[in-house]
Amino acid sequence: MNPERCAWCGTDSLYLSYHDAEWGVPDHDDRRLFEKLVLDGAQAGLSWLTILRKRENYRRAFDGFDPELIARYDERRIGQLLADPGIVRNRLKIEATVKNARGYLTVQERHGGFGPFLWRYVDGAPRQNAWRTLAEVPTRTGEAEAMSRDLKRLGFAFVGPTICYAFMQAVGMVNDHTTNCFRHRELRKSE
Repeated sequence: MNPERCAWCGTDSLYLSYHDAEWGVPDHDDRRLFEKLVLDGAQAGLSWLTILRKRENYRRAFDGFDPELIARYDERRIGQLLADPGIVRNRLKIEATVKNARGYLTVQERHGGFGPFLWRYVDGAPRQNAWRTLAEVPTRTGEAEAMSRDLKRLGFAFVGPTICYAFMQAVGMVNDHTTNCFRHRELRKSE
């Protein structure tokens, strides 16, 4: 018998694997957090499954999400990315990735680490929510709004409060697995 999962993940095997192994798992690694923030921005207006299917292409195209390399991308490199069918070829989103890499470096310089900077919005520990249904889960919170404001001040783009909250869910800053989902219990126990 299959375990009960959050309603949003459907039946696609890639989505199921992402839900079961990654989504909502607390992640403090600076590089992985940068990657996830960029991918959440790339998702704007699209389904997460679309981005998930292109994730390996993104890793290849954006030099393994190395912020130091991405921060140096010039117009020629952006042009190459716009011609890459493996990623979402949207100029604003590609340019946002370059801006975000520069913002990441600013955070590293001013705050000593991207992970600690981001995790301060939840006081360093995952918020344990208890949503019974998907309809109860918010699309933004005060913490996501604060994160969005601060990131924008640091030069980031495609980091509105809804994107920031989706990011917080993905990296385990909040446990938004619904209470009927087997992962909700597992992640609650792992605190």
